Amino acid sequence: MADVDVAPALITRKEEAIGWLQKQVSKGLGWARKYSLFTYPYATACCGMEYMSVAASRYDIARFGAEFPRFSPRQADLLMVIGTVNMKQGPILKRVYEQMVEPKWVMAFGVCASSGGFYDNYAVLQGIDRIIPVDVYVPGCPPRPEQVLDALVLLQDKISRQLHRPLERAAVIAPGGRDLLEGMNK
Repeated sequence: MADVDVAPALITRKEEAIGWLQKQVSKGLGWARKYSLFTYPYATACCGMEYMSVAASRYDIARFGAEFPRFSPRQADLLMVIGTVNMKQGPILKRVYEQMVEPKWVMAFGVCASSGGFYDNYAVLQGIDRIIPVDVYVPGCPPRPEQVLDALVLLQDKISRQLHRPLERAAVIAPGGRDLLEGMNK
């Protein structure tokens, strides 16, 4: 195939200004989401003790904006899978993940959540990434609290680099067929 020269697209000042404004809004939303992670700890095994130590005052996960654990998936945006996940727990974990609101992130905490650990048998799920997507892995059996904090910082960097858009409102139609947001959009 022959190389085709493509002329650069012309961008007007208005489009350039809107693009700049969208970048600034995305950067601001990324900063806000980076420092306001609401965790859902799905603790199943011995790594739960290490999670407790990360939340305690010596390591203080609150310094990184992930202070308050939420025990409802609808209020959380970071799912921390802590420990061994059995095959019977797989559908439960998947349902918890699906109930979380967007944007959502997942941390595999410990070698058992990451790869099944030394449990190489039919009853243990060999890594949670077989059923849900994982954003960051924390190795170790059990992982040191410093490793968990490093993984949290890596996740925060990933969150801040993502493209964030404000929510777009969908049209809400009243029973009479009239657009309820019609007056607000003008």
